[in-house]
This record gives sequence, structure tokens and C-alpha cells, in this order.
Amino acid sequence: MTSSASAPASNGPRYAPPDPTLPKPWRGLIDGNTGYLYFWNPETKVTQYERPVAAVPNSPPQPPGYSRPEERPRSSTPSERSSETTVSRPQYAPLSDNRARNDHSEPHYASGVNLSQSAPSTNQVSQAASGNQMSTEAYRAKHEITIIGNESPAPFMTFQSTCFPSDILREVLQAGFSAPTPIQAQSWPIAMKGRDIVAVAKTGSGKTLGYLLPGFILLKRLHHNSREGPTVLVLSPTRELATQIQDEAIKFGRSSRISSTCLYGGAPKGPQLRELERGADVVVATPGRLNDILEMNKVSLRQVSYLVLDEADRMLDMGFEPQIRKIVKQIPPRRQTLMYTATWPKEVRKIASDLLNNPVQVNIGNTDQLVANKSITQILCFCTLKWFVAHCSMWKLSHIWRNQDDLIRSCVHKILDQKS
Repeated sequence: MTSSASAPASNGPRYAPPDPTLPKPWRGLIDGNTGYLYFWNPETKVTQYERPVAAVPNSPPQPPGYSRPEERPRSSTPSERSSETTVSRPQYAPLSDNRARNDHSEPHYASGVNLSQSAPSTNQVSQAASGNQMSTEAYRAKHEITIIGNESPAPFMTFQSTCFPSDILREVLQAGFSAPTPIQAQSWPIAMKGRDIVAVAKTGSGKTLGYLLPGFILLKRLHHNSREGPTVLVLSPTRELATQIQDEAIKFGRSSRISSTCLYGGAPKGPQLRELERGADVVVATPGRLNDILEMNKVSLRQVSYLVLDEADRMLDMGFEPQIRKIVKQIPPRRQTLMYTATWPKEVRKIASDLLNNPVQVNIGNTDQLVANKSITQILCFCTLKWFVAHCSMWKLSHIWRNQDDLIRSCVHKILDQKS
């Protein structure tokens, strides 16, 4: 392997700064996509995340039964360590300040000198270490994953293969998840390369963590001052979805000390404004309320480097397109944008082409029609009108009144009359 110091920077691996404490012939490598530090032995071709240790010299022969009290158990060899199913926490390389190649260039997770193609990539190392037997093609066929675009990294089929920071990975494992969902497995490696994404997947597919966790990793590397504005912005069509996303952001960002706030209409602005003043790394917002606060000059979007449009098709159906475009105008063009949608009509395609830069499209299942998610069980409960009046809150009835058709409204109107 040779160093190409004069070649332009790319997303390939590069040599880490010389480390005299590394035993020869080990070399440190930094993955250009994630900034992870790993180690390569050019003689044995072994690659690992665990820092190598110098081999213990062989001791001279001793009389039978003799042993030194200070002798310790033999350390595992590099080949033995490479067969383990767990991967130690990677280290991060410094982030270059030269993040942009053009107005829409993606944020870099790391940058530096190129290496030759013989250098193994982080993804190859992590997938091999995970012990996963299913091939990329078989996994995509099983879960009906199709990719459109010039970036097609292998999916992360296990949480260990993601090489997430240990605090984030710990939260995910403690939540009881056994493996990434298909949309998470395929969108994570693309997002961690800094690419824009259009993800077409049904509701209930695990998309929230699909975009939150890469955003957390980028946020931790940029070290922006949260009091000057958010780094991650998630736009949602409804208050209900926004609060669900906020709950996930709090749950999985707690150990990383990532602060987040939720902005939505139908609630007083005062508490939301106070949270913004205290600082928020992540803002989850409905377009209408965010525009209201922007007009009050109470929040700045100058630091937003990671923009998510969740349920984009619903936002367009609800007439939020002008509000979305107004918000995006206040966000720097040097950003990473991810769009998640359950359907792929021409209106969604149009706004995607306007707001995203050369995105990779990830489809889960059939994108030509909207079908129910088979992983969600829906239960229909039959009850009397008296029980319904006694157990259904006024807020829920009012929500049904605002969102359903005339036939249901007439029924709800009678119920509201009885409750008042």
C-alpha cells in the first residue's frame, strides 16, 4: 500500500499521524467516511479496531516446574482478535474545517490524504467482525431493499457493525432491539458518508432512529454552541409525530448529553422559547410553529448542518410546501438533507429535486402503492356509546372532529353534546 499525498481528498481511508508507540509494522488508518481509527498490519494483512500490543519475547528454557510469579496469561493474537464478534469502540479523527466542495457539499465526518485501494475500509472490517453470514444481495432481496444512486454501501446488519460510539450503542442495546430494521440498516451507512437521502418506507419501519443516530454522531463531531442555534433540524407534519420524535431524541441522546426541544402549534410559545434560549442541539418542529418563531427572531438556523423532512408526503398534502421552502432558505446550503416519505408522487419528487443534492434513494418494499405495514398489528375495539363517552378524552374527540369526514363528525358532535 502506498500513500498518495498529492491526490485530492476523497472518502477513502488515509494514514493516521505517525505513532511511535505502535509496534512495527502496524500502521494507524483513519476512515474518510466516519473518522474512525483502526489498525492495519501490512505484513499479515490483519485489520482491527483494538490497539495492537508488542509481542512478548520468548523466555529462555527453564527447569521443569519453574515459573515466574510475574508471568501473565498469553495475550490473544491479531488473528484470534479478528475472529471475535464484538468490535471495540473506534476513536475519532480531527474534523477538517474545509467541509465544502460546493454550495451543496455534504458535511465531512473526516477528511485527509488518500490511500491506495489496497487499504481495507471500515465497513469491510466491521462487517467481517460482526460474523454475519448473509450476503448484501441476500439481505436486500429478503427485505425488498432497492437503491437508486451512485452510492451503495453494504447495509449494517448488526448493531456491532455500525461502530456507533459506545454511549449511543449502549442506549440502543438497552432499548431491547436485536438488530437494525431494514431502513436503518441501509440508510445508516449512506448517511454516515454525508450523502443526502430519499427514503421511501412505510410508517412503523424504524425510520426515526434511521435519521436521528447519524445526526447525533455528526453533532458530536461539530461541537456547535447550542445556544446559537440547533445543528440538527427535523420537520414533522403534526404535533403528535413531532412529540414522538422528541421522545426518541431525548431517550437515545441522553447519555451523549444531546439537548433537544420540540416546537409545535396549539401550545403556548413561552416554554418553547425558554428552551431555545437555554440551547438545543436538536430541534423537532412543525413548519407553522417554526416559522412563527423565526419571524420573532427567537431562533437562528445558521448552524443547521443536518436537515430531516419526516413524512414529507403528508406535509405536502397538508399544504406546508411554502412554509418548508421558507424555512430552508434560512438554512446554509452546505448541509446534509434527508427526506423520509411513505409515498413517492410527483409532488414529493419535485421538492426532493429542489432541496436535496444528488441524493441516494432507498426504497423499502413496493413504492408504487401505499400498503399497510405488516409489522404493525391493528386492533379494533367494539364498545358502547356510553363506554366511549366515559373513557375517551375531550382532546381525542376534538382531534377526531378536526381530522375526519362529515359522517364521523356528526357522531362526534352528538358525543361532545353529551359530555358538555
